Amino acid sequence: MQRHITWCIQSKLEIMKKKLTCHCNGVEGEVTIPEIGFKKVMRCNCSICKKKGYIIGVVGPDDFKIIRGENLLTLYQFYTNTAKHYFCKICGIHTHNRPRVNPKIFGVNIACVEGINPFELKNVPVNDGENHPLDKK
Repeated sequence: MQRHITWCIQSKLEIMKKKLTCHCNGVEGEVTIPEIGFKKVMRCNCSICKKKGYIIGVVGPDDFKIIRGENLLTLYQFYTNTAKHYFCKICGIHTHNRPRVNPKIFGVNIACVEGINPFELKNVPVNDGENHPLDKK
């Protein structure tokens, strides 16, 4: 019953479309999020994310699309070549990724999303990417 109540409440939330841009504005995307903000934000301590130091906003497969500058995106992959990390080849900003745990969803760099100041977020949880579940044997 709790699941149904939660779904009813969430289904009445206003949905916002926000612009995502890299530093040079060559890459522009559109992120769809509830009015109250991302349902899930996190940092990750995997080898690449801890070096990027960014906060990830997790969105569904239909909640992010590139509007302009797809030709400016560079794909970086490593290890299993499952996760896809995208960077603007002009300014070098990491805009989004498709994570290894579920390549159908997106992780967006919230610092690239209009109206969001990542320095205002407190107590952002850390995903344990160093001990990724797909690495367990």
